[in-house]
Amino acid sequence: MEQIKCCKVKFIRLIVILAVVGFKMNVRMFTVGTFFTNCYVVWCDETREGLVIDPGFERQNEWEEILGIIKEGKLQLKFIIDTHGHPDHTCGNGIVKDITKAPIFIHEMDANMLSGVRKQMIGFFGFPIKSSPADGILRNGDVVKFGKLALLVLHTPGHSQGSISLVGEDCVFTGDTLFAGSIGRVDLPGGSGTKIMRSLREKLAVLPEKLIVYPGHGPKTTIREEKKNNPFLQKGFDVSLL
Repeated sequence: MEQIKCCKVKFIRLIVILAVVGFKMNVRMFTVGTFFTNCYVVWCDETREGLVIDPGFERQNEWEEILGIIKEGKLQLKFIIDTHGHPDHTCGNGIVKDITKAPIFIHEMDANMLSGVRKQMIGFFGFPIKSSPADGILRNGDVVKFGKLALLVLHTPGHSQGSISLVGEDCVFTGDTLFAGSIGRVDLPGGSGTKIMRSLREKLAVLPEKLIVYPGHGPKTTIREEKKNNPFLQKGFDVSLL
């Protein structure tokens, strides 16, 4: 498999340059599927290169709308990124890949959910995973570049072993790790209350408070709002309650 590589220091320099130059990251959110998953189409305004995050759509009208945006905007899809391997975030992988030829990337610890453990996961979610195996793997500190933009990969386990968040200059895509006012469940295979709290406190709560949070489910929020009002991010929260 391929791996996207770049060190954090280089990413910080890149983000500073992008902030000064002012390249715009376009984000379109689509709520799709049985579990109302947020799928995102993200692209560089100048180059029209982009990616799809968490294509969890199940119905034809859903994927036609998303792919219509890609076609109408004349976007060149560089990557399909899964924030984790659960089927409500990956069941549209195959359709997007077949039509756009974009490769599928996921954290190495969840890559088996797109192949080896699919039958196990069907029992928990109630529908099959329609995904090709991963074409490449992601690790903490990798940088996904598209056009003149970039997203830093943070490994944020807890909801699943290979959950990731993607950090840009003014936003972060948190998958099912952080929601507006809540967090992802930890009772599925590979879940861990201890790990998700560590991800929240050591990876996400330390990000700039101005960042817009684009979660895997529910409305968008900000790091500032979640640090202030999310009960799971308050000092002294008892992880044993999870």
